[in-house]
Amino acid sequence: MAYEGTLLFAVAFIATWLFQFAAGGAIVEGWQRTALQLYLAAVFAAYFLWCWLRGGQTLAMKAWGIRLVAPGQPRVTARQALIRLAYAGLFIGAFCTALVGAFVHHNPWLAFLTLAVSGVGLGWALFDRDRQFLYDRLAGTRLVLVDKNLTL
Repeated sequence: MAYEGTLLFAVAFIATWLFQFAAGGAIVEGWQRTALQLYLAAVFAAYFLWCWLRGGQTLAMKAWGIRLVAPGQPRVTARQALIRLAYAGLFIGAFCTALVGAFVHHNPWLAFLTLAVSGVGLGWALFDRDRQFLYDRLAGTRLVLVDKNLTL
């Protein structure tokens, strides 16, 4: 996730620069801020969906030798990728909200509640028989190690 976050930072940096260029200024406030946030969410979704549907791997997944697959199918379907994206966004978004609640707003209840939600989704892998995240279970997908000797 740290690798993916670093790559998303670069994607967000370029996408924000393009947005600011199109908006005609570096200061984004009011409705433009909301538009930028929705635009970044769409860019992130497009990045993940394009990578997962095209080859089952983001750049970070390639670095770690991990591929997203759908058992019994040649590729991950668009429906499975969308479901995985929605649930992963919920659980990982809750984790980020917990960090903001704890450190920015100094709100322990917000931090606790959102950490509990993200803990279910991310901590699921610790107890799952196949070590899969909850969002993979719900989407019918799995993360598998890629044999580096095979060329796909």
